[in-house]
Amino acid sequence: MSDVTDAVAHFAEHGTAVPALVLASLAALLATAGFRTRWSRRHGQAPPADDTGARPPTTERTAGTGPTGRETTGSAPGGSEHGGESALWRMRTTVRDAPGSLAVLCAALAERRIDILSLQTHPLAEGTVDEFLLRAPGELSGTELADLVTAAGGARTWTERADAHDLVDAPTRVLALAARTALDAAELPLALRQLLGRCTIRSLPATAEARTGARAAREVPPEGTLEDTVLRLRAPEGGVISVERPHLPFTPAEFARARALVELDARLGPRIPHARDVLTLSEGSDITVRRADTRDVPAAKAMHERCSARTLGLRYHGPVGDADRYLNHLLSPRFGRTLAAQTASGRIVALGHLLWDGDETEVALLVEDGWQRRGIGGELLGRLVAMAAETGCESVYAVTQASNTGMVAAMRGLGLPLDYQIEEGTLVVTARLDPVARSGAPLPHGERIGRE
Repeated sequence: MSDVTDAVAHFAEHGTAVPALVLASLAALLATAGFRTRWSRRHGQAPPADDTGARPPTTERTAGTGPTGRETTGSAPGGSEHGGESALWRMRTTVRDAPGSLAVLCAALAERRIDILSLQTHPLAEGTVDEFLLRAPGELSGTELADLVTAAGGARTWTERADAHDLVDAPTRVLALAARTALDAAELPLALRQLLGRCTIRSLPATAEARTGARAAREVPPEGTLEDTVLRLRAPEGGVISVERPHLPFTPAEFARARALVELDARLGPRIPHARDVLTLSEGSDITVRRADTRDVPAAKAMHERCSARTLGLRYHGPVGDADRYLNHLLSPRFGRTLAAQTASGRIVALGHLLWDGDETEVALLVEDGWQRRGIGGELLGRLVAMAAETGCESVYAVTQASNTGMVAAMRGLGLPLDYQIEEGTLVVTARLDPVARSGAPLPHGERIGRE
C-alpha cells in the first residue's frame, strides 16, 4: 500500500484538486476489484510480454469467462496439508446456478487434498463463473485438475499455474495500479494489462484515416463497448483504446474495472513524473535528463530540424518526412516512454525512446550532431534499459545500420549479452535482460528517471 500513500502525498504537495479525483477513482476501482488474469499474447501494440509475470504453460479445456465479483477465502476440508511438494493453480469453471453445485465441486477438490485459498463467484445470465486460487499436490497436472472439475459438474474449465504474486489480495493490487496510473500517464497500458491479464492493447488515434479505414477505430460511445473478447474505451487524449485477448471473453466486471482506470487517467490529464538528473559531461557541460511526452513535440521537432540528413537517416533508416506525424506517436505515453536530454537553456539535444512493440520492446536514440560523442546516447540508453528491466522485459532491441557505430557502441556498452541479425539490409541488435543477465548488468543506479 506504500504506492497509494506516495500518490496521495505527491498530489497533496503539488495541488489541491487532484487528490479528491484520485480518491474517487480509486473507490470506483476498489468496488470492482478482483483477480487479474494472464492469457497467451498476440502481436500488436502492447506493453512488454512479462509485465504481468512469466507463467508456465497452461491447460485450457474450453474458453471460460472473466474475473468474478465476490471474494471469499478459506480451504477445502482436509486439504490443508500435502504429503509432498505443492503447486499453486488458478482455475476458472462454470457451475450450474443451483443449490449444492458449488458444494459438490469443493468436496471433489477436498477429496484430492486440494486447498481452496481464495474463491470468487460471478453470476451470469446462464450459470455462475467461479474462479479459484488453489494449492494442489505437486504431482497433479493441469489436465488432471480440469478432468476432476469436469467430473464434479464444472464446465468450460480453464487452469493456469499461479505464483506468489497471486496471493496478494485484489483490492491492494488494484489500488497500487491506480496509484501508478495517477503518477504517470505512461503506466496506463501496463496497468490495464496487469488488471486484465495477458492481452493485446492498441491505442488507435482519432484521425479521419483511422475512422474510415479500420473497424476497430469506429466511434465508441462514452461508456465504451464490450464485445466478447474485445473491449473498447475512449482514450483520454481522443481516439480509442482497444483491448483484445484470445479464447476467454471479458465480463462486465472486467469492463467496469478497465473503464474506471481509464476514467482516472482522463481526469488527471497529461502528466509525467518530474524527476530529473543533472549530468556533467566529460568536457564539463551540464545536461539535464528528464521524461518527455507529446507536450515536447515542438522542441523535439526543432531538434530534428537542426540535425543533419545523415543523422536523421541513421535514426529512421531513410528519408525523413513530416516530423509532426511520427513525433506525436514516439512521444505518446500510450506507446512507450521517452527520455529527453536538454541544455541549461531548455533546448532538447537528444531523445531516447522505449517503445512497446507487441511481444518485444524497442529502444531508439537520436542525438543532435553537435552533441554526439559526449556520452549522452549511452547515458540515455542505459536508463531506458534499466526502465525496461523494471517492467520485466526479457530483452530490448535496436534497429540501426552497421555504419551507425555510435549506436552499436552504446549497445555494447550495456555489458549485456547481445545478438546481431541482418534483416532487410538493416542491423538488429538485441540485448537479453534475463534475470541472470539483469543481476550482473552494470545498469545505472542513480535517481530513477520516470519515478518521483
